[in-house]
Amino acid sequence: MEEKTQEYESLKLCNQVCFPLYACSKELVRQYGPYLQELGLTYTQYLVMMVLWEKQTVSSRELAECVRLDYGTLTPVLKRLEQAGYLQRTRAREDERLLTLALTERGKDLRDKAVSVPPAVAECMGLTPEEFRALYMLTYKALRHMEQNDKTTK
Repeated sequence: MEEKTQEYESLKLCNQVCFPLYACSKELVRQYGPYLQELGLTYTQYLVMMVLWEKQTVSSRELAECVRLDYGTLTPVLKRLEQAGYLQRTRAREDERLLTLALTERGKDLRDKAVSVPPAVAECMGLTPEEFRALYMLTYKALRHMEQNDKTTK
C-alpha cells in the first residue's frame, strides 16, 4: 500500500510543474490588462503588434509561427487591428492564401505608448533581474525541447 501511495504522489496538483506555469501565465496576462486597456489592445493583439513593431512587415505564416497561434485565431485579431488603423493587410501575389501585414504610421505611433508596458509588468513579478533572466531562459529552454520532441504531431 505504501508503494501505491508513493506512486500517486506524482498526481498531486502541488507536485505538477504545469500548474504553477499555467496559473502564473494566466495571472501575468491579467496583470497586462490595465496597461493594454489604455492602449486599446487585447493581449493577443499586443503580441501581434510586438511582432510588427520589430519587423514592420511580415507574412501571416511568419506571424502565426512567431506568436504560436493558428490562422483561425489570428484572422479576427488582424481584422480588428486593421480596422483600428494599426496595420494593413494585402494578399501575397505568389499565394493568395497568404497575407502580407504591414505596420501603418498609426501602428508605429502606438509603439511609443506601449514602451512603458514591459517594465511595469516585469515589476509586478517581484523578481530580481537575474531571476527574471533565469526564468526567461528556462522557460524558453523547456519550450524548445517540447516543440522538438512533440509526440502529438508525429
